[in-house]
Amino acid sequence: MLTILFDGIAYGMLLFILAIGLSVTMGLMNFINLAHGAFAMLGGYVTVVVMRSHDVPFVAALGLAFVVPAVVGAVLERTLYRPMYGRPHLDQVLFTIGLVFMAVAATDYFMGAQQQIVQLPDWLRGRTELFDGALGMGHYRLFIIAVCALLTVALQLALTRTRFGSRLRASVDDARVAGGLGINVNQIFAITFAVGSGLAGIGGALGAEVLGLEPTFPLKFMVYFLIVVAVGGTSSIAAQFGAALLLGIADVAGKYYIPKLGAFVVYSLMIAILVWRPQGLFTRGAAR
Repeated sequence: MLTILFDGIAYGMLLFILAIGLSVTMGLMNFINLAHGAFAMLGGYVTVVVMRSHDVPFVAALGLAFVVPAVVGAVLERTLYRPMYGRPHLDQVLFTIGLVFMAVAATDYFMGAQQQIVQLPDWLRGRTELFDGALGMGHYRLFIIAVCALLTVALQLALTRTRFGSRLRASVDDARVAGGLGINVNQIFAITFAVGSGLAGIGGALGAEVLGLEPTFPLKFMVYFLIVVAVGGTSSIAAQFGAALLLGIADVAGKYYIPKLGAFVVYSLMIAILVWRPQGLFTRGAAR
């Protein structure tokens, strides 16, 4: 049970990093970006390519997995996404779903349909047993927990303790007033979108070993990203973090104890939570 709990925490924190960019665009920018998983896939493929073809160390590859999707996200935000901000949500959904299928087709054409393998360094391989084998901790999952915890703290501090976070909240509350006060709202949104895309890229790079990496990655895990956002609500980073941990533990435990039902446990939990608290489990005043 301790091992399942540990693996569930690692999986939940990975889901949080993968989904937080979608939460930011939906909760702060009021834009439904279902192509968010494509940026995660891009980060995973960047990691695989630079490690395999250019012998880049794994940690340095993680840095590139943030930078490349962030740059691509900034360019796409300026050219494709920005004109869609004022459109109805249905238009945004159809537009971003189209981008997902384009990303899947392009990846399949250039990289092939086979699943990619990430060669982890020796210090991330292996497993440590504690309490006479009652708790088995994989070194790579420990690394995932540490990286995701650092990113979570940094993101929370950036949104609540920095001038950029204050300007972002002001831009979200009233873009016209924020612009009148001298805040470059378009630049704020572009940076926010780029950071969210970069975080997705890191999540995709970290998750390539755990979740697998293939062209259908954005479609396969799109539902999980949406479940994290729906269950946690979009009120705060802490809400998303708690929801991701809960779902990660439930998913790992369900697949271990009831393997024939697969993800049924997670979907059942999501339905029960949303019936009870339609606006999210950690959103104040959401209970019926």
